[in-house]
Amino acid sequence: MLEVFLRGLRVLRSTSYFFTSSEGLRYSCLAIGALAIGLRAQAPAPAPDTILVNGHVITVDSKFSIAQAIAITGGRFTAVGADAAIKNLAGPKTTTIDLHGQTVIPGLADGHLHDAGGGPDVDLSRARSIADVLAAIGTRIKQSRPGDIIISNSDWHEAQLKEHRLPYRKDLDTVSPDNPVVLVRGGHEYILNSAALRKWNITTDTPQRPGGRITRDANGELNGELVDRAKSLVQLPPLPKVTIEALQAQHRKLNAAGLTSIRYPGQSVEQYRLLQEMARRGLLTIRVSQLLRFNVDDNVAERGVGAPAERDRGVGAPGVEKMRSAIDASNVKPDEGDAWVRIGGMKLGVDGGFEGGWMREPYAEPWGERGTFHGVNTMRQAAYTDVVKELNRLGWRVATHAVGDAAIDEVLAAYEAANAERSIAGKRWTIEHGFIPQADQFPRMKALDLVISAQDHLYLAGPSLVSYWGARRAAWTTPVRAYLDRGFVVAGGTDSAVVPYPPLWVIYHFVTRDTISGGVLGADQKISRKEALQVETINNAYLTFEERVKGSIEPGKLADLVVLPEDILTCPAKKIEQMAVTMTMVGGKIVYQRP
Repeated sequence: MLEVFLRGLRVLRSTSYFFTSSEGLRYSCLAIGALAIGLRAQAPAPAPDTILVNGHVITVDSKFSIAQAIAITGGRFTAVGADAAIKNLAGPKTTTIDLHGQTVIPGLADGHLHDAGGGPDVDLSRARSIADVLAAIGTRIKQSRPGDIIISNSDWHEAQLKEHRLPYRKDLDTVSPDNPVVLVRGGHEYILNSAALRKWNITTDTPQRPGGRITRDANGELNGELVDRAKSLVQLPPLPKVTIEALQAQHRKLNAAGLTSIRYPGQSVEQYRLLQEMARRGLLTIRVSQLLRFNVDDNVAERGVGAPAERDRGVGAPGVEKMRSAIDASNVKPDEGDAWVRIGGMKLGVDGGFEGGWMREPYAEPWGERGTFHGVNTMRQAAYTDVVKELNRLGWRVATHAVGDAAIDEVLAAYEAANAERSIAGKRWTIEHGFIPQADQFPRMKALDLVISAQDHLYLAGPSLVSYWGARRAAWTTPVRAYLDRGFVVAGGTDSAVVPYPPLWVIYHFVTRDTISGGVLGADQKISRKEALQVETINNAYLTFEERVKGSIEPGKLADLVVLPEDILTCPAKKIEQMAVTMTMVGGKIVYQRP
């Protein structure tokens, strides 16, 4: 380049040559260009906006490098290294944050989060006994009129109660004989009192709903529990519409727990538009990937009675037409978006949750109903396969809720059918949850290049899963060690509000297999702390095709980070569960700081 520059200067000495010779003109332009490049190369890089020094930085790069300090410019990491080197980059306007020896990790992510919990109804999240549940309901009744429906928020689970069981109809009747009560537990279950059963005319003669379950007690009487599609027997008032203000409040709670990215697993187009507006107005403090979910699986479900192979598979064309029409009406394209809000694919589901995961083998007694209950199949094979194939033709990634091994069978059959038409390898289709995979399923998953979206349900629900499925299956639930050993990318999350949203609890559970109230289950499925950090950071970035722009602390990547008071790689394991986040940054801006 220097030779070209000097030759151009010699040419410029002859003005006539410059104006009359095309060669002169060419070399003159090259000389000027080279000069400009040289000047740019010599110009000093801009000083960082922010530097963080005197810390213990766990980068989660390919070498799991450890550093002392970080520089951030324009919302991205621009340097990572020793204190002295980073301090030398600072300018007069650079903000310096002294970490005082605290630990920095990449921003944490949740690959399957519906919301942060809470709501306008009865709060049971702090209940620790059935007496606490009844007291909370009794307080709401005192504030209500006769006949008002009493509804709970969904962010609670019976495993948090010392009795390790649900409050059933007769329990609820003791505090509310007249007002209808509906306890909403997670996303798959209601529990009603007698007044509510009467209100909606649910009796022992009410037929079981396909894809659902009306349960009974040991005497054959209704116990008030409605699972999955049986919930459609009850018509609750609509929840308040999601607003920008409500999303901001939720995101603040998530930031305080160290979350910088989330993946919403099946929200509406309306919510996606709200998130886009928040990004446009600079109101987002968390990065969002959203799966869409359209209601295409009505009337294609069945109750899981009888072995899975015995089922009538039905037909699926109506679901395909509904899906195609819904996509056209949404005006949303596959994978559209940016670093703040993006579309991550389409959510489907084929079975229930804790109490309805579809299994090859019956549930443990008494839930197995004398060997006849295998869970609930919420979308039959033919209908589901047709929708999956159509989504693949339209260029959409598919993420499917599948808890039990029979549900995983159905997902793999559909994914294989889609793959036969148009390869899905490398497209990062997922199984959401994947609680109970079997040895014969791992090679099929691997051949499809699937990503596993795994959560810490066992941490919350361990005792319940032992009751529903028996100790062996419960201990195998979400076998992260088995998935990693077979080469799968596992992206971690919580399924909040079904399970509380703190990501450090996910890391703690995956590292220890400890549960809130049931002790250690499946100790052979523990993973290392480094693996758990990857599961909660870079693996979630991989899930959404963003591993080159976030998920680790490296120059050029988005400056999303979390500051912790202790070294998460070496502190006592219980400290991980108990640790409070010191600070959260997204795009180089502080979005949470502990007072």
